Amino acid sequence: MSFRYIGSKARVTRAILDRVGEPDGGIFHDAFSGTGVVARAASEAGWKVHVNDHLISSAIMSLARVTSSEQADFSLIGGYSQAIDELNAAEPVSGFIWREYSPASARHCDVERMYFTEHNAKKIDGMRRQIEQWRNDGSLNDAETYVLIADLMGAANRVANTAGTYGCFLSRWQKQSLANIAVVARILPQQAPHATMTSDDVAKLHYELEDTVYFDPPYTKRQYAAYYHVLETIALGDEPTIGGVCGIRPWKDKASDYCYKARAAMALERLVEGCRARRVFLSYSAEGHVSLDVLASKLENVGRVQLHDLDQIGRYRPNRKACQAGSEVQEVLFEVQKSARPYCLTA
Repeated sequence: MSFRYIGSKARVTRAILDRVGEPDGGIFHDAFSGTGVVARAASEAGWKVHVNDHLISSAIMSLARVTSSEQADFSLIGGYSQAIDELNAAEPVSGFIWREYSPASARHCDVERMYFTEHNAKKIDGMRRQIEQWRNDGSLNDAETYVLIADLMGAANRVANTAGTYGCFLSRWQKQSLANIAVVARILPQQAPHATMTSDDVAKLHYELEDTVYFDPPYTKRQYAAYYHVLETIALGDEPTIGGVCGIRPWKDKASDYCYKARAAMALERLVEGCRARRVFLSYSAEGHVSLDVLASKLENVGRVQLHDLDQIGRYRPNRKACQAGSEVQEVLFEVQKSARPYCLTA
């Protein structure tokens, strides 16, 4: 999908699913789903999957990864390939993305924002409008709508003039950002367990006892809502009030306690304690706000804890200093059996 997503679990997905095991009748909840790589692996293993992320852009990307061609056959538009062709042929529109996230922004504010070329920004606006028109006239069901929005976000990401996230744009056009945007069809599995989606505060999700829950919370100070704000706007198709050099949409309502060092440990304990499911898995980093020993101690208050070493994953490198600090971080997986007597094992 070509997203540089902070904390992506693409390299350790297999190790996570090896610990989760085979489907057992419950639902697999990917509660901080990100781009959905873990949810996709669970779905491919036969689990019924529910994805959730407080960012609607992430929830949509995740759902698109686990949507089958049975759920999204695009029959009212002539099929998926036809939908992609018509989307790419959509007329450019001088809309919000063009006005705020291309050099056109200099015409109404003091900043020439260079997230996208004017051509690509107009195409994003035109394609997003086309998706909305199809949805409003009943040509798309929800699954089909989300697949196309995810495809559009992927296309936008490939031509974005950024270092990988949207915290800021680059001051010079990169080669990929000068290419013309094109939506590319993904390979939809022919069949997959029916998947569902929410975009809620993770603490408000509902689980059944037989469910298995996977938590992948943030572990640094970086707030995802600020780093991926442009994708959030494309996903929502709205026109928020923005400002500043980077044109970041309001995000404080989505600020995460897990990103604050003083709050993270207690927030993680409350999160697992409040989860009704019998099995809980929690990914964390050796370089997170909460030390692994402290986190293990907190989780011992909730249930029987096993700590599994995973692999190293790529470090997000926003600047030269971060690059010099190293390119990888160690990931671990906490497995919590809440019904057992609390004690801690290391495996």
